[in-house]
Amino acid sequence: MSEAQGGMKQFEEFRLDTSNECLWHQGKPIELPPKPFAVLRYLIEHPGRLITHDELLEALWPETYVQPQVLRTYMLDLRKALGDSAGQPRFIQTIPKRGYRFVANVTELKENAETKFDPSPAGNPALAEARPRIVNREEEIACLKSQFKLASAGQRQMVFVTGEAGIGKTSLVDAFCELMNSSAEASSARGQCVEGFGGKEEYYPVSEALAQLCASPGGDRACHVLARMAPAWLAAIGREAKDFPEASLPPMRERMPGDLCAALEELASDKPLILILEDLQWADDSTLHLISALARRRAQTKLLLVATYRGQDLITDHPLKSLKQDLRLRRLCTEIALAPLAKNAVKELLIRELEQDELPPGLTAFVHRRSEGNPLFVIAILEHLTAQGFLVCEEVLGQRRWVQKAGAEELEAGIPDGLAQMIELEVAHLSEQDQRMLEAGSLMSVAFPSWAVAAALQMDPTEAEEACDELAKRLYFVDRAGQDELPDGTLSTFYVFAHGLYREVLWRKQSEARRAKRHIRIAERLAELFSGREGTIAREMAMHFESAGSWQRALTALKTAAHHAIERKSHAEAEELLEHALRLAGNLRDLEREVAKRDLCDDLARVRETMLLIPAVK
Repeated sequence: MSEAQGGMKQFEEFRLDTSNECLWHQGKPIELPPKPFAVLRYLIEHPGRLITHDELLEALWPETYVQPQVLRTYMLDLRKALGDSAGQPRFIQTIPKRGYRFVANVTELKENAETKFDPSPAGNPALAEARPRIVNREEEIACLKSQFKLASAGQRQMVFVTGEAGIGKTSLVDAFCELMNSSAEASSARGQCVEGFGGKEEYYPVSEALAQLCASPGGDRACHVLARMAPAWLAAIGREAKDFPEASLPPMRERMPGDLCAALEELASDKPLILILEDLQWADDSTLHLISALARRRAQTKLLLVATYRGQDLITDHPLKSLKQDLRLRRLCTEIALAPLAKNAVKELLIRELEQDELPPGLTAFVHRRSEGNPLFVIAILEHLTAQGFLVCEEVLGQRRWVQKAGAEELEAGIPDGLAQMIELEVAHLSEQDQRMLEAGSLMSVAFPSWAVAAALQMDPTEAEEACDELAKRLYFVDRAGQDELPDGTLSTFYVFAHGLYREVLWRKQSEARRAKRHIRIAERLAELFSGREGTIAREMAMHFESAGSWQRALTALKTAAHHAIERKSHAEAEELLEHALRLAGNLRDLEREVAKRDLCDDLARVRETMLLIPAVK
């Protein structure tokens, strides 16, 4: 897609900002992940005509084999974002077994004061000071500031900040607290939930926040208030209540939530208090009960409670789910859900980290696609590129500039060590059965069907699908994406990894021998499912045989795929498949290699001869 096609395109009440990769609906932005956005953009840039599956895959994933069913996943995302229906489409019409057509009228808008998206804070001076620390979070900072304003007026506020690992929850809270503390408008205290501590130590993050509050400048007042109103809480953080003459209750009394609530309200009576509790997905029940009490009490106080958590990590019956749902129904809390960064925001982040305005060509697109807009992944990928020497700082025209020293294949090859370790740690916490399921799914692509998991692990298909469903409910990096109809008429659910890096780590985690066995089982199951129609899936079978190092079977499958392409008069595709087979033939033993190469060269010659004759026939 060329730069000439950038700008703003309107269809009905929606606008597509191709420069900043954002979809707008009635003036409000709708964040789309990079891949669904790319699909929507391609459809909108070719309105009114049939876009085949092959055309979409070739346009968006050139030189990369991607399963066609991945497109169905992205269509589900797009229809959800657009409020569209497959049965009665306003925007995207499905042409069964062929492709899609964008049916709404599309108009090109000239950029002006009304349509141009300006990511800078110049138009909103109140947000300008948040810019140095984070990117593309102006609305979220504004929401926190709005909640702080209400709290400053004596209306206690509760805010949940949610999002996946690495999305920037802590960075957002850091930037907000810096704004408030630098202006001396508020005091703050912060506690961190720690995985594994929830069942061992009650009120762990609350105790950490209280200790920080008492040790801060002006912390004497906090100590005096706690000594008078909640001495057991003071004693729990290692302070002796008897040292404060205000102490009126026995210091060894059990910690009571009501005492602390009253003390915090007293502390927030004059100057606003921001209480931050992070990673509530690991909080103990007592801490959650205290949060519930703080949010529900009616006394006026200048208290803002900010809690962060990874919603995708919550099990179905996690008490935090019901707590937040109840508070939202009663309008006692606000939620800020952080979305991935758009491409322009990733560019801004790279510019900030590299400290240069002009980036190497293609770097932004590569990092955005690879990270899928996750800020932690962006930084990790950038560090990996510099550590590996793919990005080098050199003297250019008297200035120090970062220059790209690697081609696309080298850039794609590695996974940042830090990210790989983080993902491996997450996976290690799962049961052995969960890990096996995920490993099997990774053998396909970013999208994987349950039948393939069943084949790889030699499981009952129904049991495999139920297990995959359970994983999708519990894990934030696996989503249920839809269903495929198999040749025998049965339905098989398919799933997607939220980030391609998770899939890669899980694929590499398996030993070569284990991977090979599983790839072969999937290929053989494909042959069973499509018996009599092997040509339609021969290319996919070849991919699995090649991954397993089963070279002769991979060649056979590629030749079958090439003959199927010839039958469809797709001679260029047949040529590509045969050339690939010829390269793989180099892995065979001497005699087998010579025979295979001779046969393949004959097939290639016939295909190329036919391709030369086609113009003459026309």
